[in-house]
Amino acid sequence: MEVARQARAHVARLDLSTAQVAVLDDQAHTARALWNLLHEFSTFRQGRLASVKECDTAIRAARREIDWMGRLPAQAAQAVLRTYRQAWANFFNPAHPAGRPTFKSRPRTRPAVDVPQARDLNITRLNRRWGAVSLPKVGRVRFRWTRDLPGVTRGGPAGRITGARLVKDAFGWQIVFRAERQVPAPVARPGPGVGIDRGITVALVLSDGTMRAHGEWLTSGEKERLRRLEKTSARQRRTRVPGRPASRRLARTYDRIARLRATAKRRAVDWQHQTTTELARTFGVVVVEDLRITNMVRTAKGTVERPGRNVRQKAGLNRAITGQAWGRTVTLLEYKTRDRGGLVVKVPAPGTSQTCHRCGHRDPAARDGTRFSCVNPACGWAGHADTNAAINIRNAAGTAVSGRGDLGAARSAKRQPPRAA
Repeated sequence: MEVARQARAHVARLDLSTAQVAVLDDQAHTARALWNLLHEFSTFRQGRLASVKECDTAIRAARREIDWMGRLPAQAAQAVLRTYRQAWANFFNPAHPAGRPTFKSRPRTRPAVDVPQARDLNITRLNRRWGAVSLPKVGRVRFRWTRDLPGVTRGGPAGRITGARLVKDAFGWQIVFRAERQVPAPVARPGPGVGIDRGITVALVLSDGTMRAHGEWLTSGEKERLRRLEKTSARQRRTRVPGRPASRRLARTYDRIARLRATAKRRAVDWQHQTTTELARTFGVVVVEDLRITNMVRTAKGTVERPGRNVRQKAGLNRAITGQAWGRTVTLLEYKTRDRGGLVVKVPAPGTSQTCHRCGHRDPAARDGTRFSCVNPACGWAGHADTNAAINIRNAAGTAVSGRGDLGAARSAKRQPPRAA
């Protein structure tokens, strides 16, 4: 039987002491500062980027001359360099949507530290609920054991742990294990095809007439708590002196708001995982629209000379689209369908919601909210507008386009190395 290597990530919560949290916080801030130093060293040159060797020499010199640079383990510093160089490689790749690397600000940067070598982790299982891992300059740390790790659990899945990454969110520090599993190679399987229309009122509408909907991510009590906290933060911001750090009370309010929003995101991601797994198991070919989501959520404010119209309504629509995370849904579908021998096809989006799937007549007036009524007298089909769009998406599978479309070619002209003035 042919065996394939499958790269996956496994997230686990760390159980840290106060002193260990402080050590990881310092490492994360040092890693961010190192990124900014690398960006300044690489870009402010005479028309060329610094080479890897030049950057590595500069990092070694900085670690000898600057005391606080020693807070970050040497391997983690090298990981920052590799990540920075990969960011430039992605920018110069016309097929990649990444933008130009920039400086990282402290408030907007997610704290993270890389542990690129798995040999120093020494992962062991303590009991049914907890495991232990060794972290550089931190020591032995417990983590929540929720899944067997390849190469660690006796009798568990075949494979190995290739490294880890420490990430901090609103709930604290977590460890993301990079796992490489050995699984049977996927075999192309015949299966029914389905078109999926992503919406706001209903999250996913399928061409077979079924729907995949979800409720609110926060309860009524959580929503009320979030509303009160946002009012509190607005009141506390009014007394803040511009240019001065936020007060401890305002920082605590921000932390509480972040935890509630992180709770909503976790519930949304959990629903997306369960739904996409069910779809990948059921259908062999999944057809979706090739949406330009970034363009869809652009602001409508306009300029001073040409102010926008219906700005508040457009802002609400943008929040609704962003809250559905359409791009993440397709990303999950792609790898889950591929692992099961299926295929995800992207088709052009224009006209799918205005065209009758039965007769092919296209008229914007045919759609009224969630109701579609064909205006062609010879047809007259009526039904749910999203179901009609999903059928059109499924029928358009023969006109598949690249997932990136012409976006990469349009940006290729901008992806040039920095030139001397």
